[in-house]
Amino acid sequence: MRTIVCFLLSFIILSCTTKPISSHAEQSFDYKKLEQITDSVKVGNIVINNLFKHQMLAHKDQQYDSARIVKNVYLPHKKLWDSCYGVIFGEENARLFNTPKGMIAWNKSLYEKNRQELEDRARILLRINIKELFQKKLTQFNTLVPYQPKAKISLILTPLTGISFGGCNDEQFALELNNKDVDILYSLEKGLPHELNHMVYEHFRKNNADKESALSQTIDEGFACYFTYVFFDYKMGKHEAVENMTKENWNWYIKNEKEIFTKLKPYFSDTSGNNPLLRNDKMKLFPDAPKSMYYWLGFRIIEKYVEKNGVDSWKDVYQLTPKDLLNKSGYEEYIKSL
Repeated sequence: MRTIVCFLLSFIILSCTTKPISSHAEQSFDYKKLEQITDSVKVGNIVINNLFKHQMLAHKDQQYDSARIVKNVYLPHKKLWDSCYGVIFGEENARLFNTPKGMIAWNKSLYEKNRQELEDRARILLRINIKELFQKKLTQFNTLVPYQPKAKISLILTPLTGISFGGCNDEQFALELNNKDVDILYSLEKGLPHELNHMVYEHFRKNNADKESALSQTIDEGFACYFTYVFFDYKMGKHEAVENMTKENWNWYIKNEKEIFTKLKPYFSDTSGNNPLLRNDKMKLFPDAPKSMYYWLGFRIIEKYVEKNGVDSWKDVYQLTPKDLLNKSGYEEYIKSL
């Protein structure tokens, strides 16, 4: 996760109601149940905002309530919209997220064009108790880690997807409910420990001078995957812990392990973010790789460190620099022996 400096923009609350949206013969979605969920819940130091609630209620009774979008969607997590979404998709798209006018416009058209799909996705959340789920995960999480994360997470609908389940920093976190690559229940059940560990690791590495290097990002993602493996008592397959791979995916990496490390090691110190280790999807140094190179490689380095230093030594990763971790893992010596 990368911190992006937030910037404040002035805003004007626009008109409360616009003309009716396109009519439907019957409205089967249970808006009453949606109204009953709280706007936000707090579990420990984590606040979960149900912004999707108001993104949908703004369309109740065939009327579009634009003031609700500003008051209950934009302002409650303004930093997420302004400083994360308003930045990561480029200047040409910033106006969609960092102005009330932009937020009002796309929230109207997104729902009109994808009503059935969005309602189906919302029904998934309405069947679970978000607070209970987070409480259960956080209770177990707190027994494993040396720092309790503070975070603000919003459950949202968005016109441009790319974060999936993640964010620009702990205070700008989101789960994109309408992202077609996101399995909502799986993300909350299996992906939450991964993201929580990012928050804890970020706390310990924030003063690391090597924070922006490709190796540092490799360890960050690999550690989140390894922690997930630990969190589920090693009963989750290693392949599943790393981007929900298949066994076949995992075997491809093992088969090509020596070549992967040898060819990617020269990019460990790169800080541009534009290198084959982090962007194999773009540069295709390994065109047949089924998943992200750095998630898997980071996992393997930590796995070798634990094999060498003991079952609970994964906790050392919070304190070690990425270079020290690599050197003490014995991974490079292992590669030479292949």
